[in-house]
Amino acid sequence: MSKSVIFKRQSLRAGAISWQLAQTFWVGGLWLLHFVMLPALEKLGLAPLLIEEIGGLLGPLLIGFAAFCALLQAVVLVQAEGLRSLWQDMRGQLLLVVVVMALVFFAVSHWQPDAARWLLFNYMVVALCGLVLVLQPLPGQRGE
Repeated sequence: MSKSVIFKRQSLRAGAISWQLAQTFWVGGLWLLHFVMLPALEKLGLAPLLIEEIGGLLGPLLIGFAAFCALLQAVVLVQAEGLRSLWQDMRGQLLLVVVVMALVFFAVSHWQPDAARWLLFNYMVVALCGLVLVLQPLPGQRGE
């Protein structure tokens, strides 16, 4: 086996590991905050204003982290499958939606900070895209 084939195989393995790690952190973080942490804080009896403040601080942080991880995953996808995969592959399309929705989230929160429903909608779209992305095969693997 030639050195270039071995290097390519190791590169794909490293890309798949970084893909899974980034995906675990951002998708898990989004779902954990909204469906575990905030309801648990509510059950503990914390003041609703405090829970809203915690969600208001952690939500944008997780959206920004999701955008960064989606960009990292897009780089891995392009390295494994080529530039056309961003447009033609469902994984690439989902990653692009995540990045665009994150940008929209920050634009809306900057210009319309009282648009809580729209911000929640953006958050949920990013979280659902992440959930669908989890079900897709890793870059470099066949089975699509």
